[in-house]
Amino acid sequence: MIRLGDTNMLNKEKVKLGIAPIAWTNDDLPDLGKENTFEQCVSEMALAGFTGSEVGNKYPRDVETLKKALELRGVEICNAWFSTFLISRPYEETEKEFEKHVAFLAAMGARVVGVSEQSYSTQGIQDQPVFEGKHEMDDREWNLLCEGLNRLGKLSREKYGVALTFHHHMGTVVQSAAEVERMMEGTDPDYVSLLFDSGHFAYCGEDPVAMAEKYVGRIKHVHLKDIRPEIVKRVREEKMSFLAGVRAGAFTIPGDGCVDFDPIFKVLEEASYEGYMVVEAEQDPAKANPLEYAIRARAFIAEKTGL
Repeated sequence: MIRLGDTNMLNKEKVKLGIAPIAWTNDDLPDLGKENTFEQCVSEMALAGFTGSEVGNKYPRDVETLKKALELRGVEICNAWFSTFLISRPYEETEKEFEKHVAFLAAMGARVVGVSEQSYSTQGIQDQPVFEGKHEMDDREWNLLCEGLNRLGKLSREKYGVALTFHHHMGTVVQSAAEVERMMEGTDPDYVSLLFDSGHFAYCGEDPVAMAEKYVGRIKHVHLKDIRPEIVKRVREEKMSFLAGVRAGAFTIPGDGCVDFDPIFKVLEEASYEGYMVVEAEQDPAKANPLEYAIRARAFIAEKTGL
């Protein structure tokens, strides 16, 4: 029995729950979940009690087709990953693709776009240890990144009503707390917000609670991701790549790893967080049945938040 005194109570009118299709079909490792169809994925999301979805590689890109499939199941698109290359390519190249992406999201009714700077990223390199060889930006690159994010965020917000949220990520140029802090300091709060990812902070040894407390006023999208510390330890010791770590089970659903979500939910509750919280736990679906884990994640969130 859940006693209300033990539970954070987030506002059901303001906070929605989504889940990422990466548990069913992995964009970066296409063999993981290749047997799972788009229809099965979104049907099981709905069956598990989620109303939001991010966009996976099997999703139709025609707005009417996608809308119809989702509306039948009571699901909506809440975000979709976008890779920027602001420090390694001309700004105009990124902006052109970004605008197309944001126009699609706006047509789908999404209010945020999740951006990750992928210049020199090691997250997709199969034989690159994720804890080694990360690119460190110089002052010129930091300026390119921050100015570029401000410009993209201004375009996204003013033309499409979509907020740019920056996704810190293992193996990328913005991974650590210090890097997130510099990115946040260098960008305009009107145009650049934070996509808070509990799992990526924990993975690189940062304190997710401290980061939530520091930036809660600028968090506009949340990824609820947990890690298995024994697997992350193996990844470090055996010099495994990010993707090898995914295969090994480094990530899991909230409540199944070592991240303490109670204080994270409390920070969000006290700040009257408004937006989506999305379960994002890329695993091998042959080892971690996506529907089973989605149901478990949904029950954990209900127990902890009242949602």
